[in-house]
Amino acid sequence: MPRLRIRHVIWPRRALILADTPRPDCWACGGEGGHNRDYGHPETGEYEGTNWEPCPCWDEQRRWTVLPLPRLPRLRRRTIPDPWATSDHSDEPPF
Repeated sequence: MPRLRIRHVIWPRRALILADTPRPDCWACGGEGGHNRDYGHPETGEYEGTNWEPCPCWDEQRRWTVLPLPRLPRLRRRTIPDPWATSDHSDEPPF
């Protein structure tokens, strides 16, 4: 039985989706959905990074779009000119 939750995503398009979640009582991952595995350089053994290994109790690609969200328009700041100014720039100090 899938364990679904509603999530907000922004890529590739803003939407509300139903996504699968890891099994909370999984013996392999403890409900976290996977493990981080550190790895190093094969010759020197120096740390090079971390890989994420997903657990089989969870499918990261299992998702359904419920509601595509509209794109929000960009807000533009409008500068209101000073009605008493004689030019675009003020000669007054800022105090």
